[in-house]
Amino acid sequence: MEWLSDLIKYGELVLEGLGNTLLIFAETLITSIPLGLLVALGRLSRHGWLKKLLGAYISVMRGTPLMLQLIAVLYLPSMIFKVPMDRYLAAFIAFTINYAAYFGEIFRGGIQSIERGQYEAASVLGFSKRQTFSRIILPQTVKRVLPATANEVITLVKDTSLAQVVAIVEMFTIAKQHMSGTGSVIPLLAAGVFYYILNLLVTVSFSYAEKKLSCLLYTSPSPRDTR
Repeated sequence: MEWLSDLIKYGELVLEGLGNTLLIFAETLITSIPLGLLVALGRLSRHGWLKKLLGAYISVMRGTPLMLQLIAVLYLPSMIFKVPMDRYLAAFIAFTINYAAYFGEIFRGGIQSIERGQYEAASVLGFSKRQTFSRIILPQTVKRVLPATANEVITLVKDTSLAQVVAIVEMFTIAKQHMSGTGSVIPLLAAGVFYYILNLLVTVSFSYAEKKLSCLLYTSPSPRDTR
């Protein structure tokens, strides 16, 4: 059972990088989801130039590796404007703009999946455009996009390990350091256990949210309730 004691020992060491892992995850999630919603609404707007601009942005974000985007955000400002970029700020910007592009496409698909008849029915019932979107369209969109959003959030948990590219010390960085020093893969296994636990929490949270939304959507609000 020596491997088990080593797993526990290295697990305690890997936990030193958990703070940065959770910080990158939380900051990215908090900023990229609302930004992704704005991207989705922009893609659905009537302004052709805005749709093309956002389409090009999404194409670049989805068509290039996140690792390359991290390096670009870190070094391009210093190369072009001669202004050094903070590593944590570079990681925050790169993760946010990358995931906002993915969330934007997920949300756009969800909004477009709502039947046109629901907009017309809401108008007949006296709902304003704002009430229609916030009380009828948005809740249904959220429920429909939850599975795809959960997949992206799970990917984000794992992608936090890429922060090592800009020299941010997180769980995977510490695991690699101990693996190099000992020649053992147990530090990587310890990191893998923590990544799995984090993703298990994400999965349970989204499953709970999906069930709650299913119950809430049975309640039909009236226009007077939304004032």
